[in-house]
Amino acid sequence: MTDDDPAALFTSLRPLLFTVAYELLGSVADTDDVLQDSWLRWAEVDHQQVRDPKSYLVRVVTRQALNRMRTLERRRETYVGPWLPEPLLTVPDVAEDVELAESVSTAMLVVLDSLTPLERAVFVLRDVFDLGYDEVAAALGRSTGAVRQLAHRAREHVRARRPGTSTSAEAAEVGAAFFQALATGELQALMDLLAPDAVLLSDGGGKKSAARRPIVGADKIARFLLGVRATNLDFEATWLMVNGAPAVLVSLAGEPDSVFSARVHDGRVVEVYVVRNPDKLAGLHREHLLSRS
Repeated sequence: MTDDDPAALFTSLRPLLFTVAYELLGSVADTDDVLQDSWLRWAEVDHQQVRDPKSYLVRVVTRQALNRMRTLERRRETYVGPWLPEPLLTVPDVAEDVELAESVSTAMLVVLDSLTPLERAVFVLRDVFDLGYDEVAAALGRSTGAVRQLAHRAREHVRARRPGTSTSAEAAEVGAAFFQALATGELQALMDLLAPDAVLLSDGGGKKSAARRPIVGADKIARFLLGVRATNLDFEATWLMVNGAPAVLVSLAGEPDSVFSARVHDGRVVEVYVVRNPDKLAGLHREHLLSRS
């Protein structure tokens, strides 16, 4: 591959571009659309005039993602129940890059979703991908001073809500024990593994039954989950790497029904995420390569 081969260059940068767009959108389907639009724009430019293709493409993808974020905001106004990011099937190596795994984790994406689109873009480009303020300003069409202010606000917001997590090994161990207890219907085991003030978020998008409000408290969560299990005894559970961490895909009659994942802190499950919206399960057939460089 050389810089004279635009298609090969785009392909080589695709893991980075995909990661940028997904962290901005939290949706695999919308990320794929953004990358397709970005490729069409890349194919039309005079490549001899592009001094830094990587920076140029990150800028294009960011702007396309911002446009899509505004559309998603309108969709969210009528969304039924809690919104969770679309589960991203990742290769096992992602978990070995702690910073990358944290940045694409379900817990972090839920926090990022509470930022404004511009704040989220600044935080992702500056704090996750370590772009300089000038580069971020160029990508967003804002002054460097404005970007610094946005970065400060976003950083303070994320810092106040940043989810504490255990080491990946402990998280995997506790998560495995939790899902095993759920699979076997052991109420006390579930209670012992849940933090007293744990929270469950369930995303059905109005297309599958789900709790329309967060469920708070170990007892309520355990009984809710066991109630769901009791109505779906004929299920198949498969371990997956989702958003850089272990998760469980539950299938009914051979069809994906839901993805369960958890955030672990201090040896207990503190958040449970259940994605049931079928639109968000459609992309679980392919793994995604991610990159921060």
